[in-house]
Amino acid sequence: MAHYTILIKNGTVLDGKGSALQKLDIGIKDEKIKKIGNLHGDTADRVIDAKGKYVCPGFIDLGNHSDTHWTLFLYPEQESMLRQGVTTILGGICGSSLAPLVKAKDIEGIQKWVNVSDININWRTMGEFFKELESHKFGVNVCTLVGHNTLRRGIINDEVRALKPNEARQIQNLLEESINEGAFGLSTSLGSAHSRSASDDEIVGLLKIVAKKNAISCHHLEDEGKNLLPALSRLISLARLSGSRIHISHFKAIGKTAWESWQDALNMFERARKENIQATCDVFPYTRTGSNLYMLLPEWVLEGGKERILQTIAEKRQEVIKGLQELTLHYDRITVASTLHDTASVGKTILQLSNDAGVSCEEIILNLLEVNKLRVAIFNEVISEQNIERLIKQDYAMIGSDGVGVNLKAQKSAKKDLPHPRSFGAFPRVLAYFVREKNILSWEEAIYKMSGFPAQV
Repeated sequence: MAHYTILIKNGTVLDGKGSALQKLDIGIKDEKIKKIGNLHGDTADRVIDAKGKYVCPGFIDLGNHSDTHWTLFLYPEQESMLRQGVTTILGGICGSSLAPLVKAKDIEGIQKWVNVSDININWRTMGEFFKELESHKFGVNVCTLVGHNTLRRGIINDEVRALKPNEARQIQNLLEESINEGAFGLSTSLGSAHSRSASDDEIVGLLKIVAKKNAISCHHLEDEGKNLLPALSRLISLARLSGSRIHISHFKAIGKTAWESWQDALNMFERARKENIQATCDVFPYTRTGSNLYMLLPEWVLEGGKERILQTIAEKRQEVIKGLQELTLHYDRITVASTLHDTASVGKTILQLSNDAGVSCEEIILNLLEVNKLRVAIFNEVISEQNIERLIKQDYAMIGSDGVGVNLKAQKSAKKDLPHPRSFGAFPRVLAYFVREKNILSWEEAIYKMSGFPAQV
């Protein structure tokens, strides 16, 4: 007879590996699972009767923005993540991370999500960042990647250009040091202003370090719209040249033009895997994206940092408006989620704001960006539910939130922030909708895509 700290009895166990459901008991001692099986004769300090319930591992969220949105420090309990079963988050995704910082000013890389004048930084290296994390009591386990944009900003500041050979070596050294100090790998967002001028040689050089260290690389695709296929093809080519395994964060096709290419994208993914390229992805179960309004601007407007973009809007306003008109955006489907100053706009669509003000939708977009210094978050209903269903059942796809952890009471009192539901319900929605209602995934498959599979990656 054994004695445990906690004994979970009579539950239906989903082991996270995809194994069949079993009625088992779980014995936990000193915060470790010691035994799974028939433990009916054993005792414990605390017994939990899980009859009629499923018991499974904590979920691992490989697509989490709590760090760069600073909610990791504002709400360290990460309640909205914990309540949906997430016990481990991977930050530093989409090209931005909180370390390494070559100089304190580099933290301005997250200014699109948070007012950096309100935060204190007492670290530079990845090792120092982890020491800071150790001094906080988080509700979840926290790990991070190294952001490619963060590395570039550290060496060339706000400049948007190709790196010189010595600069490329510098960011390689920063990446390798950071992985040695505990980072899990590299993240990129090759469509962002800071990374758009990065050459293939620059990325391959970094990915070779990732491969050498048996680390991972996670990528926000360069283009999720009309150029989805070229963007995916480029990433697969970079993986082939470097020997690195790649993971695509929140893989999706944005807009009806891209929807038509979705099956071709999945076929391309399959062919890459048959070539022994280790490629995986995560997906969130919603048809609305959460992004920054300024990312809707024509590509030529996005050349340079924040001040350069605002200057272009001011000096070439009519050209920018004409460029927006050519994009055929659906303004009735774009909702303002948060702003820096103009809180009255939150919760309204661009079309509603246009009708209220009596000016064009394009003028509304530029006005919002100028008044709020580019800090305007939006929801944009541009993802096909059918495409989500096709992806979510693929053997290389897992579940990720692409959200942030927040405190429920604080969120309710926030007047200028409309959170995306994925921050609260990404994982439960998969179980409720894709398992229970639509029967696209089994319970075993879904839990594997939330725990065992991301653990492998």
